[in-house]
Amino acid sequence: MEPSIYTIRKNFLIPLGLVVILCFILLVTVLILQLPPAKIIILATFLLPATIIFAESFRRKVHIGTDAIKVNKLFRNKQISYSELTEVDTIKVRKRVFISLSSENDFIILSNSYDRFDQLIKQLVDKVPAAIVSEETRQLAEDPPRKCSDIFSAWLAVAVLVLIICAQLRGAF
Repeated sequence: MEPSIYTIRKNFLIPLGLVVILCFILLVTVLILQLPPAKIIILATFLLPATIIFAESFRRKVHIGTDAIKVNKLFRNKQISYSELTEVDTIKVRKRVFISLSSENDFIILSNSYDRFDQLIKQLVDKVPAAIVSEETRQLAEDPPRKCSDIFSAWLAVAVLVLIICAQLRGAF
């Protein structure tokens, strides 16, 4: 059987990518307009983590295979076979959910930022030994929360950056 692959939701990656592009445009604008170095430093300080978060989110994939779960990240990969797992637990913070998969030597944490998260949890619960799955995780597989605040925040950042770029350009001309 072919492994199921889950990626971070596109409706989050698109505005996050736009934030990175708009920050870069704003940085170039600030450099061209020769604005104070403090603005350049602040923008570069914001652009670097935004770029890293985007690259990490874009690259992240979860493979639910027949014998193991594998997570691809930006510069690293993790794989734990289902037989090695000692615990599958859930941590909820409002609408944010984290699934912790633990073995004696390693762990994987998955969040509900993944597309088709409900299917990911159901498939995971079906694959791992029943004795190690917490009751909260079983309940979550039945009714996973819907999360959209990060998408709203990313689009809000896009709108703010567009307004800042417009204000910078208007002030320059």
